[in-house]
Amino acid sequence: MSKKLFSALAVVMSMVFLAPAYAEDNVRIALVVKALGIGFFEAANEGAQEAAAELGDVEVIYTGPTSTTAEGQIEVITSLIAQRVDAIAVSANDTQALVPILKRAQQRGIKVISWDSGVAEEGRLVHLNPSSNELIGRMNVSLAADALEQKGVSSGQMAILSATPTSTNQNIWIDEMEKALPEFSQLELVDTVYGDDMADKSYREAVALLRNHPDLDVIVAPTTVGILAAAQAVSDQGRVGEVYVTGLGLPSELAGHVASGAIHNFAIWNPIDLGYSATMIAYNLVKGNSNDQQVPMGRMGVAELDAGGSAAMSDPFIYDASNVDEFASIF
Repeated sequence: MSKKLFSALAVVMSMVFLAPAYAEDNVRIALVVKALGIGFFEAANEGAQEAAAELGDVEVIYTGPTSTTAEGQIEVITSLIAQRVDAIAVSANDTQALVPILKRAQQRGIKVISWDSGVAEEGRLVHLNPSSNELIGRMNVSLAADALEQKGVSSGQMAILSATPTSTNQNIWIDEMEKALPEFSQLELVDTVYGDDMADKSYREAVALLRNHPDLDVIVAPTTVGILAAAQAVSDQGRVGEVYVTGLGLPSELAGHVASGAIHNFAIWNPIDLGYSATMIAYNLVKGNSNDQQVPMGRMGVAELDAGGSAAMSDPFIYDASNVDEFASIF
């Protein structure tokens, strides 16, 4: 064998042996959101990028469909499988519809987790709830009761403005709200509607609630898109002080509506922490730094997994006129 041929072969062999090390040292994590252009998920991406900077060997691919559909997410995930990412962390638009494509991803060696809105167990390794589902449901009802107290009435009507009818986390929280309602006999649930996490549709649904239920006292929207749209609808319809809006939202988007009186208080966990935690979990699964009971989450501590592979990040936090402006500058 000539020296020239031997040298060429040596270069090729060195590239072959170096390739796995390179791939191992550079973890690509896809953060798949319900839809692009939603403030909650953009804040979650900030947390994901924070985790990537802290870890140093991570590339976060922030992506999602243009509308909140399972079909859109399936297209995105199909592309990510072709790109051979190391992990997919998805906030699902449908608990079951994504399972086949996510099972295919896992068969290709991709670590799959869900966060915020989960997929069925067979479609992922871990699910990260923002908080305890029971606590979130009960808190939403408690916030509605607070609104009645703010109005100075002893009983009243509430309605729910949700995201999509198939949204995993929304449906679980609504179930938990209904379970908690007997503890709040002053509240009567009169309607549940869906805005599909689209600003214009959520606004129209909120306006319809106001017209269809003239004695309505509270709209509870456990979605950042819905609560903002409902508050705007209450303001536009001249119903501030008559109908309060509450639920889950972002301080930066709702501070003005708290000041106007359309919202008395609302709750949310920190979406920055949620994106950070999801990225840390995905990274540690790729690196093998986990077991069936625990996965590290960096500065957020350790995710304690139940028998179904689910964990809760933290309790929701209540925002009102006393603190919303302080947090509005953060997220």
